[in-house]
Amino acid sequence: MRPVRSCVLCRLLPAPFSLALRSLVLVLLCITPRCQAVQAENVTVLEGGTAQISCRLQNYDGSIVVIQNPRRQTLFFNGTRALKDDRFQMVLFTQRLVRIELTNVSVSDEGGYFCQLYTDATHHQVATLSVSVPPEIPTVEVKQEAVEGGEVELTCVSPRSKPAATLRWIRNAREIPGVMSQQDNGKTFSVSSTIRIPVERKDNGAALSCEAFHPALGGQKRIRHYRLDVYFAPTVRIVPPTGILREGDSLSLTCSVTGNPLPRNIQWSKINDTLPERAEISGPTFQISRLSQSHNGTYLCQAQNNYGRAADHYTLLVYDNVSVTTTVPPTPTTQPITSHPATPTLLIPRVAPDPKDPGAVVETHSAVPYAVIGGVLALLVFTVICVLIVTIWCSVRQKGSYLTHEASGLDEHGEVQEAFLNGNDASQGKKEYLL
Repeated sequence: MRPVRSCVLCRLLPAPFSLALRSLVLVLLCITPRCQAVQAENVTVLEGGTAQISCRLQNYDGSIVVIQNPRRQTLFFNGTRALKDDRFQMVLFTQRLVRIELTNVSVSDEGGYFCQLYTDATHHQVATLSVSVPPEIPTVEVKQEAVEGGEVELTCVSPRSKPAATLRWIRNAREIPGVMSQQDNGKTFSVSSTIRIPVERKDNGAALSCEAFHPALGGQKRIRHYRLDVYFAPTVRIVPPTGILREGDSLSLTCSVTGNPLPRNIQWSKINDTLPERAEISGPTFQISRLSQSHNGTYLCQAQNNYGRAADHYTLLVYDNVSVTTTVPPTPTTQPITSHPATPTLLIPRVAPDPKDPGAVVETHSAVPYAVIGGVLALLVFTVICVLIVTIWCSVRQKGSYLTHEASGLDEHGEVQEAFLNGNDASQGKKEYLL
């Protein structure tokens, strides 16, 4: 509040008076009851609000009071409207207070409003009207689309505020430093904050927010929420059925597809063959009723968008629909049946399932064929005895032949000795014997 006092006698001081003396006399004279004064108050208001401009009077004696706008246009002359602007209204005019009201205030109304009091000399006091412009909810601008493996540039913009707003980026309750810029638009300001962040597939849908702070908000803030839109190539996965499929069963496959944008068209095909006639396709679902072995093969699911394509396959194997009956005996062991002591033991086979193939039947025996083993051993013993007998007989016979030849040799030796004693005849006989 800046008071301005007006007094005619204050102008009558002689010039030779010193400045200090003149000031003292001025104060003493202007506080007299006959001295008039006017005071004005500064006002701050939000844009769009209502401002009250007051002029306080002291010792008012009915002099003329004039109120002017910042362009020095007269709004009121002694309480009478002078300017045709319905936003201005005279709400109070007394000997102590003059008050006008301005509705729907804009920044163009900002400035100094003059409270003038016409006495012997014209004096005025200026009431400054300040208009504060809080920011609206900021906007987010994307310079280029976010693609997996690249970077995205986001700009938070508050186009109009007074004074300039403060912006900041928040992600996961943490501030992301941005590059600030400010532009003066005359009586208001435009501010922006730009960030650049790398993006991956997992960042699609990630939440960010841009917050605007301003003194006129009283500690509150204006928030713009934003979710990242990351584009990436699709992925495809076929959800297979459970269990073994046999002839006559039904097949149902589901093609699970992700991607951004999500592929609209999903293609089913069979590698190196055409799809069966009974195949039914409904979007991501592929079905075949009453399967047969002719349906065996590899089936393919494919999807694509503007950023790539993907596929997955499923190999169908249909088994024969064969029912196998397994017979299990009432007792866990087999019982031999003997018809005659001389006959071998007969065995009843026990049927047991093969753990590797439940549909196969394997015969097992729990008794040992002792009769067969005994017969084989008897045959071997008999053969050994025969061989021994033959060997002994051959050995005895060979020994008798050797004795006979030895006796014959002694007779011949005696004849030779006799021939030697008898002379030449005997010698001749010896030669003949040797020949």
